[in-house]
Amino acid sequence: MPLILDHVSQIYNADTENPVKALDDVNLVIPEGQFIGVIGHTGSGKSTLIQHMNGLILPTSGNVYYNGKDITDKDFNKKELRKHVGLVFQYPEHQLFETDVFADVCFGPGNIGMTRKEAEMAAFDALRKVSFPEDLYYASVFELSGGQKRRAAIAGVLAMKPDFLILDEPTAGLDPVGRTEILDMVSELHKTAGITIILVSHSMEDVARYVERVVVMDKGRVAYDDVPREVFSHSEELEAMGLAIPEPSKIARQLVKNGLDVDPGVLTSEEAADSIYKALMKNR
Repeated sequence: MPLILDHVSQIYNADTENPVKALDDVNLVIPEGQFIGVIGHTGSGKSTLIQHMNGLILPTSGNVYYNGKDITDKDFNKKELRKHVGLVFQYPEHQLFETDVFADVCFGPGNIGMTRKEAEMAAFDALRKVSFPEDLYYASVFELSGGQKRRAAIAGVLAMKPDFLILDEPTAGLDPVGRTEILDMVSELHKTAGITIILVSHSMEDVARYVERVVVMDKGRVAYDDVPREVFSHSEELEAMGLAIPEPSKIARQLVKNGLDVDPGVLTSEEAADSIYKALMKNR
């Protein structure tokens, strides 16, 4: 079943002299099976948006629906919702608190009603899916590297077997190799397990490479919602919002201005290299 945000607005400090509208009449339909990127400058409403998706924040006005039910209803079971819509925070330290990694990954499944054996089996399965090193299963979370902490945090949510996995800046602070490893792993989860992925990221290159749909937030509203190639074609509008198009796109467009017949719509370095090669061969 899809996750639906229907005219959702969120106003912080509503009863004060300085109310802040974090979300302004947002409408989104997120079907099962998509890989979606959410981008926007700092303060655009990205984090507030995703926290509405699993009921961490309830809207000031509007409704959020999952499985045909309004999660803003007082009698709606939020614990049941979070079995299906999992959220991994930007800082894994906010989710890792048990004595060791395995105990931490077992916590979520146990909290939603799995038996100890079921929770342990789910934890082993999740840790394998994120390629977490077996020799660190029982290590203290304080002994882990940044990338290992992120894998452990993702495993803790995966162990609850969600249909939707929301990732808030999962590669922040990682080196290029670590960033690629995490995103490749998430992409593989999407392909093999069919999990809907909602990726919040500041990296336009990562969004262009991995997602099939991009939602652009600006001043609490959805500015664009389309396939990456269409969204990133609005380079001037994105720049006005404090965003940028992927670097390969910038290079290709500059080459076009310099007279080389390359595709200005390329998004990845591979696409750019292929287009440049074809243009050079054509001009030989």
